[in-house]
Amino acid sequence: MPSPKITILMATYNRAGLIGQTIQSLLDQTFKDWELVIPDDGSKDSTPEVVKEWQKKLPQLTYIRNEINQGISKNYNSGLKVAKGEYIAMIDDDDPWCDPQKLEKQIKFLDENPTYVGCGGGVIVVDLDHKELYRYFKPETDEQIRGKMLFGNPMANSATLFRRAAGEKVGWYDETTRYSGDRDFWLKMGTVGKLYNFSEYFSYYTMSGSNTSIIKMRPHLKASLNIMRRYQKNYPNYFSALIFNWVQYLYSFLPNFIKQPIHYSLARLKRLLVG
Repeated sequence: MPSPKITILMATYNRAGLIGQTIQSLLDQTFKDWELVIPDDGSKDSTPEVVKEWQKKLPQLTYIRNEINQGISKNYNSGLKVAKGEYIAMIDDDDPWCDPQKLEKQIKFLDENPTYVGCGGGVIVVDLDHKELYRYFKPETDEQIRGKMLFGNPMANSATLFRRAAGEKVGWYDETTRYSGDRDFWLKMGTVGKLYNFSEYFSYYTMSGSNTSIIKMRPHLKASLNIMRRYQKNYPNYFSALIFNWVQYLYSFLPNFIKQPIHYSLARLKRLLVG
């Protein structure tokens, strides 16, 4: 049986109530030659039962159950090790795609531009009721992306598609990095090829209290500081980015009663400033 053009990787953890709508967004895609790999990082809710019900309807779905929570990077890698596609499309279990032609547009771009290793797109931020909060684009050109690389991750995870060969070349995700592994991954990818973001909206981002970047804000930001230092010689604006990242890290020490009313507004401001 021939390998699919795309492997869609959907890492999951305790998303029984949301993962179904995300899987449905894959079925709505105009491009159909894909497999779906779902590595489960030790979910304690009914996520395994929900996925197994979908598996009965989707023979192209591979489910990997990790009994112990390993962290996002190890969980990603457990799925990537069985991926068969020429391209890898990332999607978070609570962030469905919003453009049915997302895959079709991205494949066409990478097929026609061999010097590019990956591409992404814009994001629509919604709450748990799917009410839109705001939307944003990431830096578009390779030059613009590199200028913002050290400030934050300029590639929105659920909007990305990349060449499997490039992912293998950089060693997939760094399993020593429990937090901000996607940021480290795209910093590595930028060292082996060009990157691009469509000025089109490809994915939703569900803002909830269970987002890792909110629950584990301090270790997440500390990991980001350590990661961006690794690549200070690979990308421009290191000292400006270092100050920017330190300000964010210090902000994480503020009491919750101060952070809570302003957090989403600051998150939106950050997107406007650095993508």
